[in-house]
Amino acid sequence: MKNTYLKLEITDRVALVTIDRPEKKNALSPEVLAEVEAVFTALDADPDVHVVVFTGGEHFFSAGFDLNFIRTIEKNSNEDFTALFHRAYRAVLFCGQPVIAAVGGPAIAGGFDLTMMCDIRYASERAKFGQREIALSLTPILDPLWRIIGLGRAKEVALTGRIYGAAEAEQMGYVSRVFPEGKLVASVMAIAKSMAAYDRQCLRETKELSNALLNQDLGGAMKTQEWLFRTYIGAPDNHRRIDALLESLRKKASSPD
Repeated sequence: MKNTYLKLEITDRVALVTIDRPEKKNALSPEVLAEVEAVFTALDADPDVHVVVFTGGEHFFSAGFDLNFIRTIEKNSNEDFTALFHRAYRAVLFCGQPVIAAVGGPAIAGGFDLTMMCDIRYASERAKFGQREIALSLTPILDPLWRIIGLGRAKEVALTGRIYGAAEAEQMGYVSRVFPEGKLVASVMAIAKSMAAYDRQCLRETKELSNALLNQDLGGAMKTQEWLFRTYIGAPDNHRRIDALLESLRKKASSPD
């Protein structure tokens, strides 16, 4: 499928998905959202992709929904668009591979929501985050936001509509790390390529585990983790990777300082 608004590059088992609508600050039109759904659905089934990086480039992630389009929607005919953007969100959230957001600039409203669907978020110093839906008499997405930063902070983000800088987003735990301006995508791709060297199925099941545990009590969570661990320990790939690590440690120990 040929994409108009999303660029897709796959190197070293990492898929780099870039929103490419710069003249509109990567605003989310129905066409953009349809491509997000299609691309992430296809990546989920791609055996050659271990990790996905989702970005809008070094200048912005997405300014949010295309307001010129939103203004044309009537209350009695909003079902198709509402279903579309939730399908796009779910395609990112439930993509089997880990999805890393690389946020180079503003990620506002619908753009913020897309970063929320990712497993890890990195930002550049110029990134900004905010749920502005409340200012437009729209209800925002609170789940999975509260799972990421806690319910109290999620309420503040949703109810104030405030814009947060990258440093504050990192402080609240929404962003894992902030990189210098212009260095974001290359830095995140390096992290992703390191992750992509791991077993694909183990990455997928670790992501699935992290989501499943939220709905279990502590005893059930411990049993789930024990069962999943048992499916990997002692397997051929586990042995191979242990052998490689032990060999590297032996070489390091025998080499002169």
